[in-house]
Amino acid sequence: MKHTGFPAALIGLSIAACSPSAETGTDTMADTATDTAASHTESMTSPNITGADITEADLRHRIATLADDSFEGRAPATPGGIAASQWIADEMARIGLEPGYEGSYFQPVSLLAVSLDAEASSFDVSFEGEPLGLSMGEDIVYWSKLNASDITVENSDLVFVGYGVVAPEYGWDDYADLDVEGRTVVMLVNDPGYANPDSGLFNGNAMTYYGRWTYKYEEAARQGAAAVILIHQTAPASYGWNVVSGSWSGTQLDLAREPGEGQFANVESWVTEDRARQMFDLAGLDFDALTAAASQPGFTPVEMSGLSATGQLVNSAETMDSRNVVGVVPGTTRPDEYILYTAHWDHIGIRDVPEGEDGLYNGAVDNATGTAAILEIGEAFVANPGERSVMILAVTAEESGLLGSAYYGENPIVPYDQTVGGLNIDAILPTGRARDVVVVGHGASELEDLLTEAAAEQDRYIVPDPNPEAGYFYRSDHISLAKHGVPMLYADGGFDLREGGNEAGMAIGEDYRANRYHGPADEYSEDWNMEGMVEDTALFFTVGSRLANSDDWPNWYEGNEFRALRDAQMSE
Repeated sequence: MKHTGFPAALIGLSIAACSPSAETGTDTMADTATDTAASHTESMTSPNITGADITEADLRHRIATLADDSFEGRAPATPGGIAASQWIADEMARIGLEPGYEGSYFQPVSLLAVSLDAEASSFDVSFEGEPLGLSMGEDIVYWSKLNASDITVENSDLVFVGYGVVAPEYGWDDYADLDVEGRTVVMLVNDPGYANPDSGLFNGNAMTYYGRWTYKYEEAARQGAAAVILIHQTAPASYGWNVVSGSWSGTQLDLAREPGEGQFANVESWVTEDRARQMFDLAGLDFDALTAAASQPGFTPVEMSGLSATGQLVNSAETMDSRNVVGVVPGTTRPDEYILYTAHWDHIGIRDVPEGEDGLYNGAVDNATGTAAILEIGEAFVANPGERSVMILAVTAEESGLLGSAYYGENPIVPYDQTVGGLNIDAILPTGRARDVVVVGHGASELEDLLTEAAAEQDRYIVPDPNPEAGYFYRSDHISLAKHGVPMLYADGGFDLREGGNEAGMAIGEDYRANRYHGPADEYSEDWNMEGMVEDTALFFTVGSRLANSDDWPNWYEGNEFRALRDAQMSE
């Protein structure tokens, strides 16, 4: 659900996929994929394993398969990832989904992997010519996504730009009257609404897209900055420094682009709060006072006198072939109108660890569960087709920055004015049945009305995400469609469990985040309580089925940041 990379050693195993068959839409397994993965794929595509009903047995079968060691953690463009995406395509063919992309189940996605040679690279901040000695991993994490072998930043003056946000609809511009060409911008994570939840700024305590690190790096590049230093603070980031150091210290992925496409600063980085405070003190600045000022309208950027950044990054770059997996159930009367279900099939893969430790990241909850759910839903639609078409889209490289869905967003298979709306499923916890349904980004679109109605029939109620400041709405694949105007619903099972209530549900969630999320312990177990997962999957099928059999075109609610885009899109 958040950005992570995977090691260069594993990327070196990447192989190109063979051409898909137009008849079946599946590939011949690449010879370099592991024998165990190929064997597992063959054994799990025999007929009559699953049925049209949404059942615990079906979900267990698919989750256990996708989270099996033979798929080696499902990292994109690796033998395990190729084998896993092949299995998904074979499964789509087996259950009766039609190929969704030019006669194939695969939409090719070309990725650019940029690996930093940490031993040969450096990036540091100096005060009056004396380096602070920022340690990679401990104090700072830096990288470059530029497709270049040598990247240099030399004596680049630092300037504090608050939250680094340009948001015309909120009347906010942290770069107003400021030229940062060739300079290094220092900024806070999240957005001004987080610091002033009752002020009416932005969306209050709920993070907007302007609070996402992805946006901040992009905006700094648009402004011409040479380097970006994002100050890590655990509360507004919603994760600790360990996530930063673990996720951004490896190979960085982006979509492979034509020369001149894409815009990046030479260096992107995170720095710890302690080191940031040291930098402010050296410049004679009050960190706490400036942090408070940055959250108020009219904030003016502040020069960080005496501080400059210098670095030389040595990169190696490699283009890799991955793929989204796409299957379709054609509509019976309006096949040109589509309902979309998305989930990411990838996970982190294998990482180098000391001997005796587990370096295989199976990603059972994140996101074998979501992939299994959309396959189960697709199989149910094959037996119960709607008037509108249904697309089942399993995307790649979510863990590397939502890249597979971003590629689909830039290269949609179905025009957006023919895409009615969609549901995204990302990491369903095996909590047992819940009384509530959590809507991430609650209050976004009219799809929530359909969900509320269907949930009531399960004697359930809708609740907002309990941590809106974490910005989870902007951290999963549906946002790649939302940014193009398509109403998307991101919901999950709740925490008010029928056995144990909120206390039990929150304990399960906290245990997962602390001990399993993005770790080797995220493994499938026969001990899982699947009752809630079955109920959630059936609920999401019901919502999509009713939309597929209606004339409704749900929109974003008035005031939502994507409403104007959808209005203009549909008027055309």
